[in-house]
Amino acid sequence: MNIGSEFNAATNSDGVAAQSMGDLLESLEIRHNWTRREIDGLLKLPFPDLLFRAQIVHRHHFDAKSIQLATLLSIKTGGCPEDCGYCPQSVHHESPVAATKLVSVDEVMTAAATAKAAGATRFCMGAAWRSPNDRDIEKVCRMVEGVRGLGLETCVTLGMLSKHQAYRLAGAGLDFYNHNLDSSPEFYGAVISTRTYQDRLDTLDYVRTAGVKVCCGGIIGLGESEDDQAGLIAQLASLPQHPESVPINMLVRVAGTPLQTADVVDPLRFVRIIAAARIAMPRSVIRLAAGREGMSDETHALCFLAGASSMFYGEQLLTTPNPEKRRDSDLLARLGMNVASI
Repeated sequence: MNIGSEFNAATNSDGVAAQSMGDLLESLEIRHNWTRREIDGLLKLPFPDLLFRAQIVHRHHFDAKSIQLATLLSIKTGGCPEDCGYCPQSVHHESPVAATKLVSVDEVMTAAATAKAAGATRFCMGAAWRSPNDRDIEKVCRMVEGVRGLGLETCVTLGMLSKHQAYRLAGAGLDFYNHNLDSSPEFYGAVISTRTYQDRLDTLDYVRTAGVKVCCGGIIGLGESEDDQAGLIAQLASLPQHPESVPINMLVRVAGTPLQTADVVDPLRFVRIIAAARIAMPRSVIRLAAGREGMSDETHALCFLAGASSMFYGEQLLTTPNPEKRRDSDLLARLGMNVASI
């Protein structure tokens, strides 16, 4: 169903809506059969039309004036055996990121309490593993239990999981598991050779079956084509259940990685991708993730208009910089937006 057509059909000759936007959207079904061609069609809409359509969907499901803040902590950095071309934590690349051991539960609790005091409602923990061992899973479970005890949503990203590991994390009360698809199935092999696309889909299935919510998105700027960008959104939107959280990353070009000289992403193209994700996955939290340090205030504002409802907050992500907290808080104040839990 074409939202724009529905709106136009319900408008009288004076341009006044004959019924509310909410009434129109009630008839829209959440779809899981989006095609690459359909997503590409969205991405090629005139910019005002695309953002208008995204705003209709966004406002139906979210408070467009509210942004959820999430904080990300690296609990085990570097030394990863995967060869992801964008990642400075890979042992295959000559990057300045040194390998560390898993941090203590106390360190995590201190960081989580600081994040909560700064306004975060979601605390994410990432470990540079191909897949964790069961001993490490037990330590992570203690971290999850502690962070939940502070009243924060919990999310971890630990690499590939087995079925029983997914159930163990669920038993600890984990809210979300992050495992990104990164790009389209067709382009994926140009960036990563040590883990297949199906491996990623299998982990998502284990997590979902265990009852943990899914956080899954991708990265824009890996050298993929516009068709591959449409393919990524189509893949996410065609999962049996849409990810509850969809982080969209803009590539951070890190020295020593194969993608250190990748082309810079056109900010307006990035905004288009946010809008397409919002339309295709209406109830998902679309999160601005890596790459925000290089975005202008104007690009941020357009992303919010396009349907982004969350962003990572704090000066550091896993290994790359993020905007200063004051810059983010000042921007939200200038836009008249508020911080809220989703």
